[in-house]
Amino acid sequence: MLWLQGSVEEDPFTLLQASHAAAKQSQVKTEEQIAAEQAWYGSEKVWLVHKDGFSLATVVKTEAGSLPEGKLKIKLEHDGTVLDVDEDDVEKANPPSYDRSEDLASLLYLNESSVMHCLRQRYGGNLIHSYAGPNIVVINPLSTPSMYSEKVMHMFKGCRREDAAPHIYSVAQSAYRNLLTTRQDQSVVLLGKSGSGKTTNCQHLVQYLVSIAGSTGKIFSAEKWQAVYTILEAFGNSSTAMNTNASRFSHVVSLDFDQAGQVASASIQTMLLEKLRVSRRPETESTFNVFYYMMAGADSSLRTELHLNHIAENSAFGILPQSKPEDKQRALQQFTKLQAAMKVLGISGEEQKALWLILGAIYHLGAAGATKDGDEAGRRQFARHEWAQKAAYLLGCTLEELSSSIFKHQAKGLQHSTSFRGGPDEAGQGESSGSKVTALECLEAMASGLYSELFTLVISLINRALKSSQNSLCSLLIVDTPGFQNPRLAQQQRGATFEELCHNYTQERLQTLFHQRTFVQELERYKEENIELALDDIESSTSLSVAAIDQASTQALVRTLARTDEARGLLWLMEEEAVQPGGSEETMLERLFSYYGSAQGENKGTGLLLRGEKPHLFLLGHSHGTDWVEYNTRGWLSHAKHNPAAQNAATLLQDSQKKNISGLFMGRASGATVLSGSIAGLEGSSQLALRRATSMRKTFTTGMAAVKKKSLCIQVKLQVDALIDMVRRSKVHFVHCLLPKAEAVGGGDVRVTHGESPDSGLMTLDVGLLRAQLRGSKLLDALRIYRQGYPDHMVFSEFRRRFDVLAPHLTKKHGRHYLVTDEKRAVEELLESLELEKSTYHMGLSRVFFRAGTLSRLEEQRDVQTRRNISLFQAACRGYLSRQAFKKRKIQDLAIRCIQKNIKKNRGVKDWPWWKLFTTVRPLIEVQLTEEQIRGKDEEIQQLKQKLEKVEKERNELRLNSDRLESRITELSSELADERNTGESASQLLETETSERLRLEKDMKDLQTKFDSMKKQMESMEMEVMEARLIRASELNGEMEDDDTGGEWRLKYERAIREIEFTKKRLQQEFDDKLEVEQQNKRQLERRISDLQADYEESQRNIQQLKKKTQRLTAELQDTKLHLEGQQSRNHDLEKKQRKFDSELSAAQEEVQREKSLREKLAREKDMLTGETFSLRQQLEDKDLEVCAVNLKVDQLEAELLDLNSQESKDEASLAKVRKQLRDMEAKLKDQEEELDEQAGTIQMLEQAKLRLEMEMERLRQTHSKEIESKDDEVEEIRQSCNKKLKQMEVQLEEEYDEKQKVLKEKRELESKLLSAQDKVRGGDIETEKRLRKDLKRTKALLADAQIMLDHIKNNAPSKREIAQLKNQLEESEFTCAAAVKARKSMEVEIEDLHVQMEDISKTKQALEEQLSRLQREKNDLQSRMEEDQEDLNELMKKHKAAVAQSAQNLAQITDLQAQLEEALKGKQEIQEKMQALQSQLEFQEQSMVEKSLVSRQEAKNRELETKLEFEKTQVKRLESLVARLKENLEKLTEERDQRSSSENREKEQNKRLQRQIRDIKEEMGELAKKEAEASRKKHELEMDIESLEAANQSLQADLKLAFKRIGDLQAAIEDEMESDDNEDLINSLQDMVTKYQKRKNRTQGDSETDSEVEDRVDGVKSWLSKSKGSTKNLSDDGSLKSSSPPSRRRYCFDRSDEEEEEEEKEEGRAAEGSYYSRHRYSSHMKDDEVEDRLHESTSQSSPPASTL
Repeated sequence: MLWLQGSVEEDPFTLLQASHAAAKQSQVKTEEQIAAEQAWYGSEKVWLVHKDGFSLATVVKTEAGSLPEGKLKIKLEHDGTVLDVDEDDVEKANPPSYDRSEDLASLLYLNESSVMHCLRQRYGGNLIHSYAGPNIVVINPLSTPSMYSEKVMHMFKGCRREDAAPHIYSVAQSAYRNLLTTRQDQSVVLLGKSGSGKTTNCQHLVQYLVSIAGSTGKIFSAEKWQAVYTILEAFGNSSTAMNTNASRFSHVVSLDFDQAGQVASASIQTMLLEKLRVSRRPETESTFNVFYYMMAGADSSLRTELHLNHIAENSAFGILPQSKPEDKQRALQQFTKLQAAMKVLGISGEEQKALWLILGAIYHLGAAGATKDGDEAGRRQFARHEWAQKAAYLLGCTLEELSSSIFKHQAKGLQHSTSFRGGPDEAGQGESSGSKVTALECLEAMASGLYSELFTLVISLINRALKSSQNSLCSLLIVDTPGFQNPRLAQQQRGATFEELCHNYTQERLQTLFHQRTFVQELERYKEENIELALDDIESSTSLSVAAIDQASTQALVRTLARTDEARGLLWLMEEEAVQPGGSEETMLERLFSYYGSAQGENKGTGLLLRGEKPHLFLLGHSHGTDWVEYNTRGWLSHAKHNPAAQNAATLLQDSQKKNISGLFMGRASGATVLSGSIAGLEGSSQLALRRATSMRKTFTTGMAAVKKKSLCIQVKLQVDALIDMVRRSKVHFVHCLLPKAEAVGGGDVRVTHGESPDSGLMTLDVGLLRAQLRGSKLLDALRIYRQGYPDHMVFSEFRRRFDVLAPHLTKKHGRHYLVTDEKRAVEELLESLELEKSTYHMGLSRVFFRAGTLSRLEEQRDVQTRRNISLFQAACRGYLSRQAFKKRKIQDLAIRCIQKNIKKNRGVKDWPWWKLFTTVRPLIEVQLTEEQIRGKDEEIQQLKQKLEKVEKERNELRLNSDRLESRITELSSELADERNTGESASQLLETETSERLRLEKDMKDLQTKFDSMKKQMESMEMEVMEARLIRASELNGEMEDDDTGGEWRLKYERAIREIEFTKKRLQQEFDDKLEVEQQNKRQLERRISDLQADYEESQRNIQQLKKKTQRLTAELQDTKLHLEGQQSRNHDLEKKQRKFDSELSAAQEEVQREKSLREKLAREKDMLTGETFSLRQQLEDKDLEVCAVNLKVDQLEAELLDLNSQESKDEASLAKVRKQLRDMEAKLKDQEEELDEQAGTIQMLEQAKLRLEMEMERLRQTHSKEIESKDDEVEEIRQSCNKKLKQMEVQLEEEYDEKQKVLKEKRELESKLLSAQDKVRGGDIETEKRLRKDLKRTKALLADAQIMLDHIKNNAPSKREIAQLKNQLEESEFTCAAAVKARKSMEVEIEDLHVQMEDISKTKQALEEQLSRLQREKNDLQSRMEEDQEDLNELMKKHKAAVAQSAQNLAQITDLQAQLEEALKGKQEIQEKMQALQSQLEFQEQSMVEKSLVSRQEAKNRELETKLEFEKTQVKRLESLVARLKENLEKLTEERDQRSSSENREKEQNKRLQRQIRDIKEEMGELAKKEAEASRKKHELEMDIESLEAANQSLQADLKLAFKRIGDLQAAIEDEMESDDNEDLINSLQDMVTKYQKRKNRTQGDSETDSEVEDRVDGVKSWLSKSKGSTKNLSDDGSLKSSSPPSRRRYCFDRSDEEEEEEEKEEGRAAEGSYYSRHRYSSHMKDDEVEDRLHESTSQSSPPASTL
């Protein structure tokens, strides 16, 4: 934990930068990291999921069959325990490099344990924010971290989301950036439990947007918004069991932005205020904070004015001052802060006083209390009138007015409701007291109404301070609602209240919006664009729990009190039960369970609505069943009933005698700031504010809302509908706020101050609670669809226009004004030019879709290209401006010269008299004209001013009129829209009511006629029965009296009774037997049903397990696919970089070659200039000598002249002659001096040119060296990275390459052995002959060359040419050798590249083969499944046909029975007719005293017919039920058949898709095979090229060796025949050749190794040259050639062994055809005889060489 504490104490700015840099650096992995990851993958780490969380473990490999199916053996990391666990309890773990990943979507394996581990690691490092795809997750730190400073705020300014670390400021910056780029409304929705930090994050969002965006004139400052939230926290927050400072209302912050992106105006809309908290609330919870602030912080004068000097001992509302001193001190500070905040928002002292008066009145009303059961007269009144008098005084009314507003004019018959604090006993007492509303309820309604009006007024005052009249373009909404409330989470045993249900319902609706935006809209978009995406494991939304609350009936517009069987939500049931005469909470719950209850009872998995332990409790599963909340419905129906006291509160405030109160509420009553008493804060004059208000009004005035908007329960649904409708119109950004642990929220205040460091225990997480929140928010499913799908998309035209800058060659190709006819084709061409991986995008029908991160990379490339283009544009603009400035300077220079010229002219004529006269008279002439013009202009100016003032007044009046008319038009349009909507709803209601009334009237008439006929029939039948009874009684009495046979009748009667009893017993016995049999059957059926039920549950469990396993495997497969796609895209990027590197390398090589050629050219030019400079210096010295000689001559002539002058006797003729000579000599001297100056200038120019060339060469050398160093560094870095990557690949092919090399080596050895054997066989006698012939040829060639050399030396010119030719041959051979070495190296590099390509191709081929085999297996599985489905379908078809046949038979039976029924009905009618006839006959017979036995027989017949009729009716009913059951079976069979057919179609489509994939893979394999063959062919060609180059290199080496041998052989002959001048030239040329060879050797020293023999030859030439210098010196001194080289040195080139000569001849024979020197040697085509003659001549002329030979 020490590192956790250290991380917490770090600077948040540094912490965020370090974490973001580490996340970016993790993308570029080192070799050690790669090795660690490979070791991690090899060990197969997993997470073991258990009830306490999850633990890291390692899978232990076991033998097949050693464990049961579905089991794994793992070893825990923390203690080494080995366990056998189920596969379902294990999830794959990510490498340690992903422990603190910034984006949860970037995890390699996406599962619950990995996500929670990442969140826990980041939370432990004080990194509470994490990206979750497009959303963000924030874990409440339960402290006040310092990561929201201004320094951190500026860290995110202007950043893109991809370049910023996860933070709440990043969400704000992303929304603000989208608002500026798309000009579309944005919204930020915060989701989470109560206490998870939603309101705090909302404040940070507003603070960032206001600080970064700014506002015009800085009217919206951070201080003002801090004041706003201070007031909202005081009036809208309170302490609950879940949070010490919980928001008890929902609000939306609307920020309107102008064209420049600044905040133009703002407003706040509030809804769902928990106003009943003022009067009643759950235990251990407090009222709103402002009451405690006021009682603790009011000064003495305010206390006296509010009558708070004496505090009541108890209060009906429970508002009492705080008892702890630290709480009082904190409340005092908060009150001072509240007053300062009101002052910042411009709330005056009188307005503040009005607020305190209303709050004080509410407090005094609670202290006054109310009588429980009324007084003796049954009146409702205050319990303590002195406190009520204080409340009336503060409200500005009398006590009677206050009492009548609260207790008078109450509706009768309202059901009593218990308060939050009331228990079962109090509830029972209240119910027994009567059905009237109690006095306490009236008082509570007045207090809640007053506080609701007060809160609405506070919101109006806040919006007054925030509104502005500036024009706005679009808006950004921030939605903050109270979080999920669950008292059981805070260890409270009470049930949740109705207000908590409303807050939970709001969160459920926002979760539904998140599900719709994340899943439904994305899948629908994919379906519309024909994009196939397999996402079968995505569950449904929270619509079931939402429907249980707000589902409306189709008859919602009909005013009816009848209960119907149509399902409806809890809010509708509350409204219906509240107006029903016998409605109660129990009836409401029964109806709710009948609509939404689960059939299995207490099983939470089957439904989201369950019964509680007590009758008035029920459980509702929120967040997809992960958060079960128990609600207590006692007193809920009171929320649906209107209380006039709450409505009288507004009237009481408007009619107050205090001007500050009445003025505020009368002004607010004139405007529509509250919508149906629900939504407050609809003020605002801007266009966007009016649009929002109109949208909300439309929600409350259309359809069902127009009728139900007065209903208190339905208002909850309408408010949430308005909120969702306002958010749905914008681009939504979701922020998921998570609660770290449950025990922290219900305890004391764990928040710390800004400077303190929180306890390390606060940085821990409750894994179970975190898992429930993740499952409830469906974050994993959202991440999965984000990873697998294409979250970024753009329309074709928009994408082309936006990213066309990345492909300038397409713009040049088509032209700038090219009209695109096919956008899709243009986008495809653009994507091809961008070289994107095909798996990263998908072309739809109207737009292009991208994988996550692809569009951001394109945006980054676009930004880079745009910056480059802007830089070029700026450079062009600056160049243009500079040229324009230069032109302006030229014009200014010309103007200055003109002005100077005019000034000079003026100075020349200013003293001229006529000019003075002109300048004096000219102004006097124009004075009169100028004055008249000035007067005319003044008059025109005055007229224009008057016109301007008149026009200005008219414009102001028109502006005022237009503003007034526009406001009136907006009001009328809103009223007109409301009236139109109300009229439409009323017309719909009228039509439905009319149709319903007509239908009911018709039904009533039919029922009335039936009732009348039945009544008549019943009366007639009763009369007949009575008459029959009377007749029978009279007959029996008469017979018993008159006749003596009464005993016989009595006996018959008794016998009949006994028979009846016997029959009854027999029938009872039969009934008992049948009953017993039926009971046995029933028990058997029950047992069978229980068995089937158990089998069904077992199968359901198996199905769930298989489904979970399938989902897990599918997720792992998708993760693997995504990893594979990532690797493919990475390989694609590496290939692009490799191609780019190759192109840069080739360009660099070309540049190097070009620089090299330029350097050589400069060197040649330098040599030429050096030579010219040397010659010019020689000429200059010659000229200097001539000048000296001329000066000497001049001196002599001057001396002679002096002598001549001294001689007076000299004649003038000779003097003139001497003078003429002197002039000639001076002219000649001048000419020579001028020529000397010209030569000196030329020399200076040449020296300057030389210096300039040297400087240029030095600069080029430096730049070239720098470029080469940078290129070398880049090449070295890339080579190192490539080598590191290639090392792993080369290891795999190393063995194959070694085997291949071994085979080639063996082959070469065999070939060499074969050649050696052949040489040995062919050798023998032939070798001596060859050696002799070679010696002869060599001797002849050497002698011929020596003779030629001697001839050249004698003729002087040919020797130089021969040496130049030799030198050129030597240079060409060295250059060819160097080129061959370089070509060999390049070929080796290309071979290595080909090896790498071959390895990549083999790996890709292997992967594709594996993928093909896997797809083949999947295809086989699908085919088997299709066959099984086909068999099932065939069986179903058989069953369906049998059922159809059976249904046809049943239908035939039904038709027969219907015919029988018709016949029976006809018989019945006939029988009734007969009965009527018999009755008439009976009457006649009774009148005619006929026998009564006939009447009894007729009655028996009638009874028999009636029994038959009843039997027929039962038979008909039974048949009808049978028909209905058969129809249901038929419908089920048809549904099953449709399902099977649809599944079969899906399987077929999947099979087709797999076949297409297999075909594509086969094509790819074919292409890879082609590439492999092409690569092998290229490799073979390169190997051939290398062999040829090696042969050429060897031949060149042989030529070089032979050339140096020739040079050595010719040294001796050259020494003897060389003359002085020729010797110097030859020595100089040989020295140049040797120095050039030495330079070239130094340059190529790192590339190739020079042969030792060649080095020996060069050393010999050097030694010979050193010795020849001495010989030339001796030659120049003595005039004869003195050779100083010993004979042994001259014989060096000829004292060689025969083996060396044979090897040289072999190399010479192999390279004879390509050698330039050999061609030159044999170009003379001399015959052997001539060679021998020359040899004899050379031996006779020079004895030392001949003796040497």
